[in-house]
Amino acid sequence: MELKLSKEQLEFQNECRAFVNQEVIPFANKFDKEQYIPVELIRKIASRGCLSATIPKKYGGSELDMITLGLLHEEFGRGYASVQNIITVFGMASQGIVRFGTKEQKQKWLPKIASGETIAAFALTEPNIGSNINRIETTYTEEDEAFVLNGRKKWTTLGQIADLFLVFAQCNNVFSAFLVENGTPGFTIKHIEDVLGLRGNMLAELEFNGCRIPKSNIVGKQGIGISQVAAFSLDLGRYTTAWGCIGLGQACLEASLNYVGKRKQFGVYLKEHQLIQKMITDMIVDVKAARLVCFNAGYLRETCDPQFITETLIAKYYASTMVNKVAGNAVQIHGANGCSSDYHVQRCMRDAKIMEIIEGATQIYETQIALSILRGLNQ
Repeated sequence: MELKLSKEQLEFQNECRAFVNQEVIPFANKFDKEQYIPVELIRKIASRGCLSATIPKKYGGSELDMITLGLLHEEFGRGYASVQNIITVFGMASQGIVRFGTKEQKQKWLPKIASGETIAAFALTEPNIGSNINRIETTYTEEDEAFVLNGRKKWTTLGQIADLFLVFAQCNNVFSAFLVENGTPGFTIKHIEDVLGLRGNMLAELEFNGCRIPKSNIVGKQGIGISQVAAFSLDLGRYTTAWGCIGLGQACLEASLNYVGKRKQFGVYLKEHQLIQKMITDMIVDVKAARLVCFNAGYLRETCDPQFITETLIAKYYASTMVNKVAGNAVQIHGANGCSSDYHVQRCMRDAKIMEIIEGATQIYETQIALSILRGLNQ
């Protein structure tokens, strides 16, 4: 594997960086304080093909290769983690339709998602169910030509403004996935605010009370909702989240490099203190190492190597734990200023913590990775 970006990949990365520098970074603290990202920005991002990265071109998507997809998420993660995560969720929601949707579902929804006309959300987590997704409590029943949903979802990114939801439910432990439009009778949305990090995600709790949807809204067939639809979507989400962690870590590193060259203590700049140099060294090495792990996962995904699933788990695990260490160092270097809203490293630290929870908690990976490798040894 040659770790060298093509001319096209470098150009795309530079374009993303310029957009983020102009449209995201100057407003990130405002978005975080208001806990809202304007729909206008989401549509600007869509116009650049960033929301449709994994959607085929025939449906208006940009159909990026895996490395370019990673670079996209690194740059947006560097700008504001909530924006990066929103792009991840668009990818997860559309992935289910791309892989398992009917021709009619693809033709109806994918162009609208790609353009940003339709905001799509991924509704899996519930008030009582997080990592143990095989125990989801939301149910569905069949009535004539409809499915009827009952239950609740929680922590749904974009839930406050989404037009379309990919919802997972079970009927006697048969798990299925459904498309539910905002405004469907029996479907209500409650805003969630003042969370620790990713405050711009516009989280919501969803409630389904006798919510009737056409049978044509099922994604794939009954019984594959978790094992295939959710699995493919979550796998993609882990990969892009890992790259987002690199961008977030890079933001912490850049802020710290800037700060230590301006701030003086004991009569000299912070950059001249050896313990600060040690912290900067750790940050540089950790971010670079995580980037290489993600490049490896991206290469394996692009070449359809069977190891890509395990390597994606490793990438998300390493990158999310890395960014917490790097963000902690950034706040420590900034001292009391690092705890102030005047400096964005405090936001980065809060966002970093969430990265260890979304798309699979760190502790889940600590068993999954080991079991995956051990199974390989026994074959």
